[in-house]
Amino acid sequence: MNAKRWSAIGVALGIFIFSVFFSNYFSYIVEKQEATESLSDSVLGFLGTTVLEESLLEAGDASKRIVLLSVDGTILDGQTSGFTGDSVYDHDLFLQQLEQVLVDDTIKAIVLSVNTPGGGTYESAQIKDKLVEIQETTEKPIYVSMGSMAASGGYYISASAEKIFASEETLTGSIGVIMSGTNFSELFEKIGVDDTTIKSGEFKDIGSSTRTMTEEDAEILQTMVNTSYDRFVDVIVEGRGMDEEVVRAIADGRIYDGAQAVSNGLVDEIGYQEDALEAIKKDYDLEDAELFTYQGPSMSFTSLFSSKVSSLFQSGETMNSDIDKLMTAIGTPDSPKMMYYYGGE
Repeated sequence: MNAKRWSAIGVALGIFIFSVFFSNYFSYIVEKQEATESLSDSVLGFLGTTVLEESLLEAGDASKRIVLLSVDGTILDGQTSGFTGDSVYDHDLFLQQLEQVLVDDTIKAIVLSVNTPGGGTYESAQIKDKLVEIQETTEKPIYVSMGSMAASGGYYISASAEKIFASEETLTGSIGVIMSGTNFSELFEKIGVDDTTIKSGEFKDIGSSTRTMTEEDAEILQTMVNTSYDRFVDVIVEGRGMDEEVVRAIADGRIYDGAQAVSNGLVDEIGYQEDALEAIKKDYDLEDAELFTYQGPSMSFTSLFSSKVSSLFQSGETMNSDIDKLMTAIGTPDSPKMMYYYGGE
């Protein structure tokens, strides 16, 4: 056997030994990390406390801090993609952030960045109620900075803020409630598909896609939508200090740009996030305050690795997946859901 073959065998053997060593070492590291994470979760669970990681944005006085919160993406339970496809709105995580703000005495003010077409009535109400609780319990001021869109549910969660900023190009408004469904009964009749629903009451299958909606069905659903709309109007009346008739006159579902929203009283000032931050510092004597934000949930090395590998195989399916998630969340044809949502997307 010549020298070249011996060299090749040696290289192959070295690679094999290295791969075995690296594999064992990698497994050890992963096991230690997962054990540590599990222990941390157990301790926090025992204490009944969720500690969120923070990211410092501007150094300052740590005894009086400003937190930057963000709602970016459709407001629905679970996780939904933002407009750019990069950001993800996590409803449970955001509620945890609000809870942390409520109990952290070093936080003196909140800047809430809103960039969303809205979402579920239930989820929007959860956010609004928690924000109002923070204001009433701690007297921490909230300034809202609207991004490219803060429509419907996006405005719902903003209305109670002490001051709202938007750019002239911001799309906001779309005040109202929508419940959508599709009826296939005539199509089924043409192709010979029968509805065999068995129900305990006349309205048990209300909103079904397999039968024509009756006047009684429409009246029941319209009453629900009207009641939810009235709550939306009340939120604006109370949060903005506006007359109810004025609110109802502009709350017909239409969208407004930032300049129009200032003129009709829905927005206070034209400006961007930095303007909202500067204003809250000046208005509440927080010029030397520390500015921070909460980080998303930390991801283990194995989770990150598997996520990256999966993305290589699923990149072509991402858009369809997001659409499927949204459609499932807002309701199927057989299960429509009320939404504070801008339907022009």
